[in-house]
Amino acid sequence: SSDVCSSDLPLRNGSMIWGLVWTCALLLPLLKTPTLAEPLPPREAGIWFDDTGKGAVEIAPCGSSLCGKIVWLRDPYNAEGKPLVDRFNPNPQRRTSSICGLQILGGLQFMPEGTWDVGWIYDPKTGKAYNAALTLTGPDQLKVTGYKGVKLFSKSFTWTRAPSDLPRCSVDLAS
Repeated sequence: SSDVCSSDLPLRNGSMIWGLVWTCALLLPLLKTPTLAEPLPPREAGIWFDDTGKGAVEIAPCGSSLCGKIVWLRDPYNAEGKPLVDRFNPNPQRRTSSICGLQILGGLQFMPEGTWDVGWIYDPKTGKAYNAALTLTGPDQLKVTGYKGVKLFSKSFTWTRAPSDLPRCSVDLAS
């Protein structure tokens, strides 16, 4: 019969089966899926000067989303020579936190059209948070959009890529 599962194959003491087992054992490593390199970070990752040029934010993956924190300030001290703190934060317990190192972007999710959205941005100059979206408009240009619920009344700013060797402010400034 032509039944593939029939046992019409010659099996001299199982030598044919052992030959097949050894052949598979030798070939199996060749069939193994090659290990893929670490995925490249998103093009939006890196250090960006904000629209004023007075601060820089480092954007990096955090889990499956993007986050950003302040890593450079042109003027890290107030008029009295004291380090800038998050004095407008709606949470009184956070009003002594240093602006340097402060997370101001979070929860940005990658969208099918290649942008990042559904996240939040915090403005330490006002103590207010907004919905946020990021769109890379060029290799060194990032459109940052803040909005409340719907983008109809949004406000967008252009951030510029900063050099990767930009000196970082110290989180210990406020200590």
